[in-house]
Amino acid sequence: MTLRVRPADPGDADAIADLEQVALPLDAWSQALVEEGVGGRLPTTQYFVAEQGLLLAGYAVVSVVQDVAELQRIATAPAARRTGVATALLAAVDAHAAAGGAARLLLEVREDNGGALAFYTGAGFAELARRPGYYRDGTDAVVLERSVRMDP
Repeated sequence: MTLRVRPADPGDADAIADLEQVALPLDAWSQALVEEGVGGRLPTTQYFVAEQGLLLAGYAVVSVVQDVAELQRIATAPAARRTGVATALLAAVDAHAAAGGAARLLLEVREDNGGALAFYTGAGFAELARRPGYYRDGTDAVVLERSVRMDP
């Protein structure tokens, strides 16, 4: 099945919010926040969706401010994991960040999310810092960084 990554639009809000609850249940964003983001009401923020056929396979959220981009979210539907969806979304984030003038890409990930840490390490990210008790349940965040890839 063909994978397509595109900028999200307001019609994607429900599917993104639903996947948010599945993929990030401990720290899920509200439906209202997702609607605000895909509706273009957060000036530095861009949502991307990955589609396999008519199904939402994943989404990513990036904020670009001057020379720094922050990957705020990346999530893949359980049935689409380990199929290249996250890699495709990360490539879209890189392209958007580069177009916006960013040189660095930052993100935070739960220290207990081994799969995500392995994915990001494999994508060239390195640990920059830790944020103790960052998540609602008290779990630390690992702050990762790498250069924006102009041709990911």
